[in-house]
Amino acid sequence: MFTPFSVTGCSLELLRVGERGIVTFCKSQDETILKKLTSMGVIPGTTITLEQHFPSLIIKVGNTSSPIDLESVRAIYVRIADS
Repeated sequence: MFTPFSVTGCSLELLRVGERGIVTFCKSQDETILKKLTSMGVIPGTTITLEQHFPSLIIKVGNTSSPIDLESVRAIYVRIADS
């Protein structure tokens, strides 16, 4: 029998513009990226909104919108927040 399922977590890179996610963890071998994310307020439990995907990625953390590079985006994993 088929059991329904849903995707509840993914890389921030996979969110669509306007979608919100709650940070579950950040994973990178590069300490510089992790420090940059922490300084931006990207820590587990924080809500992030993807505001723009092209020409550059822009995320909103709290009331602050910031451009972010693709390598940093790929380090962020989120649980998709209900709209």
